[in-house]
Amino acid sequence: MTGEFSFIDLILDASLVVQAVMLILLLASVLSWAIIAQKRSMLNRASVRARKFEEKFWSGADLNSLHNAIAHADEGNSGLERVFDAGFQEVDRMRKHHMETDAVVAAAHRNMRVSSNRELERLERHLNFLATVGSTSPYVGLFGTVWGIMSSFHSLGSAQQATIAMVAPGISEALVATAMGLFAAIPAVIAYNRFSYQVDKLAVRYDNFSEEFIAILARQLHSKAGA
Repeated sequence: MTGEFSFIDLILDASLVVQAVMLILLLASVLSWAIIAQKRSMLNRASVRARKFEEKFWSGADLNSLHNAIAHADEGNSGLERVFDAGFQEVDRMRKHHMETDAVVAAAHRNMRVSSNRELERLERHLNFLATVGSTSPYVGLFGTVWGIMSSFHSLGSAQQATIAMVAPGISEALVATAMGLFAAIPAVIAYNRFSYQVDKLAVRYDNFSEEFIAILARQLHSKAGA
């Protein structure tokens, strides 16, 4: 019998409670990997788009042209583009109502902060699931192991002579639950830490851009007001 079939037999021969624990851990692992693949693609794309937009912005491009390019983009905007667009649109709207310069700057800053928070919330979505899987899966697997070991020793009560051969299969089946718990938890913890770090870096990037854009905007509006 090969190792693969032995592992399958350990699962099939386990008690219903232990099998239920294994099924829960398997589902948690599958969902975790799906979220990991999605978040990896999303965060990498957000980082690349933020870098490209910053390069375009600091190249001296006209703000109106930049806004029009974003508004007429074939693909949906996200990340830093939305943060910029939120501030630009608010400035345009407030200036049409002939608001004071300080009020315009404050409103644009507030709109950019709200847009940035929305973008970060979108990027952080489902990360709490990875944290939950990473922190609870080992304990869920341990519960299955403890239950399986209890069942194995309980079966010795009716035996006239207890031997290691009688409890070894049950203990082996139970330990599979612990292994599956670790298998589900380790990738989830690693991914959560990595993705949280990437989100934090993007948050700093969005904040820095917002502050720099608002500073530029304030200088331009004050110079126009004093002209």
